Amino acid sequence: MSQSAVSEAVHSRPDSHEHDPNPKGFKRNLALAIGSVGVVYGDIGTSPLYALKESIHHAAKDGLERSEVIGIVSLLIWAVIVVVTIKYVIFIMRADNKGEGGTLSLMALAQKAFGRRSLPIFLLGVLGAALFYGDSIITPAISVLSAVEGLKLVTPVFADQWNVMMLAIAILFLLFLVQSRGTESVARFFGPIMVLWFGVLGALGIMHISDDLGILAAFNPYYAAQFVAGHGVIGLLVLGSVFLAVTGAEALYADMGHFGRFPIRAAWLFFVFPALTLNYLGQGAFVLKNIGDHRAIENPFFLLAPEWAVLPLVILSGLATIIASQAVITGAFSLTQQAVQLGLLPRIEIRHTSETTLGQIYIPQVNRLLAVGVFVLVLAFKNSSALASAYGIAVTGAMLADTGLFFIVALLVWKWQPWRVALFGVPFLAIDLVFFGANCLKIPEGAYMPLLFGAFLMLLMWTWVRGTRIVYEKSRRDSVPLGELIKMLEKSKPVRVAGTAVFLTSDPDTAPGALLHNLKHNKVLHKRNIIMTINTVPSPRVAENDKLIIEDLSEDVKKIIVKVGYMETPHVPHFLALARRRGLDFDIMQTSFFLGKRTIKAAADSGMPLWQDNLFIFLSRTAANATDFFHIPTGRVVELGAQVTV
Repeated sequence: MSQSAVSEAVHSRPDSHEHDPNPKGFKRNLALAIGSVGVVYGDIGTSPLYALKESIHHAAKDGLERSEVIGIVSLLIWAVIVVVTIKYVIFIMRADNKGEGGTLSLMALAQKAFGRRSLPIFLLGVLGAALFYGDSIITPAISVLSAVEGLKLVTPVFADQWNVMMLAIAILFLLFLVQSRGTESVARFFGPIMVLWFGVLGALGIMHISDDLGILAAFNPYYAAQFVAGHGVIGLLVLGSVFLAVTGAEALYADMGHFGRFPIRAAWLFFVFPALTLNYLGQGAFVLKNIGDHRAIENPFFLLAPEWAVLPLVILSGLATIIASQAVITGAFSLTQQAVQLGLLPRIEIRHTSETTLGQIYIPQVNRLLAVGVFVLVLAFKNSSALASAYGIAVTGAMLADTGLFFIVALLVWKWQPWRVALFGVPFLAIDLVFFGANCLKIPEGAYMPLLFGAFLMLLMWTWVRGTRIVYEKSRRDSVPLGELIKMLEKSKPVRVAGTAVFLTSDPDTAPGALLHNLKHNKVLHKRNIIMTINTVPSPRVAENDKLIIEDLSEDVKKIIVKVGYMETPHVPHFLALARRRGLDFDIMQTSFFLGKRTIKAAADSGMPLWQDNLFIFLSRTAANATDFFHIPTGRVVELGAQVTV
């Protein structure tokens, strides 16, 4: 790839996050870069704990040769260069949706460019999101287990794996327990701790590169290619473990909205990447020097430290793995919020834990499910080596989804010529497929777990999307056009009562069911009536001035269409406050909110099989109450029910 091509890839977009050259801008970017080290790179930063160890484990079954160690280290270094630096840092980070990143942001961007909901785009987005959840339960388990296993070198108490598991579960239990308090206060310490962690990684590597300077040959990709070509199935198994070195690369893109493109890129290129490279070289040189010692092969990372420093290194690695786990858990919360707003999951309780930071959220149901999943994994797999077999396939699948969506965005949004998309995209796709195929070899050893988990989540999302569409279409068939109802009300005047009624509906062109039921059973109409529809748009946030469209349907009936971004929380009182600023006259203390509540029944002749009908009904029952989800004052809500079959 030419230098001009790379330069064009980085700088061609006019809306990219450029850095501010003034001193204040430099300080701000420096602070953001340090913050990104703590949050964005927590996952990939703990890879040296297990990536080289697991890779060598496969190659060492029939004895380990010098060329094999150099080849494995070369694979690790070039995997990081190609997948993280070139693919994510240079290319995919350009595909931002008004500053936000992540698989669902990429899906929303592609859907918006396509102009309508496309099944391939939808499936790619849902696949990436589902596999990210698989990553979210594996990362805490493998990271904390890897760190605690370092205590085996300090005290014989932890020679018993049961003690390792119990300590790991205790740490993880505390981690999930504190999620309800929010991560804002803890996050202040993340950056400095991870800066120290990466500094220690680099220092340990520098200390041991001189053990065997022949390890520097790993910079030559010939040794990586030679290893894979000469080892057959073993080479593919090693590739699957090598991929552990790039797990967490998707966080570069997912967390772009929190820190900006420039700070994340700068932190990677000038600090994180050099530290990781030095550590892998140091581990490789240490193994070369002690190639006949099985201890050096079983745990090369912790043996890099002097004996007196092993315990402090275990403690520091424990903190680093907790931070890595925190980042993934927070990512799962953010992904769930996006999925709910995009209509992929039922409404769910979302608590904001910070008055100043929008992204600080806590979702109790997701936290409980993640905790149970992580504990089950620790008890089922027992050690980090067994978990490593299940780890890579979730991330490779998510990265494949990102690459597929990147093709669509490049073609439809950036208007690249097909040859250009092929030139830059096909090599990434080929690499992703090689890594995915290598990890598929681990399916019998445990990689089936994230695949089953991802398939289950895809089924839930597809059922929810399909079911809600059927309910919407049936409700629309039985509904009355809003314009016709207004004409009927002008002819036959119902009894009027004081105050304002707000009717929430998903379809702004049809009369809300709650309004029809109120007229049918109560035979009254309020003096002022507001028909409100809240639409989620494929943008992360919507400016206050663009949020509302107010339309006068008659003297006493107004229609408000609200636009919210998929990263925003719908807050009905706030929308009404915006409407008042726009001249809508009403007293909030004399306002009632009318909600339609559907009771859903399964029907044998619906568009879904009966089992899927029942699954949709179960999901609808787990949905959060609309009053809580839309932050409506509970004392002013009236719910009117209707029965719908699916």
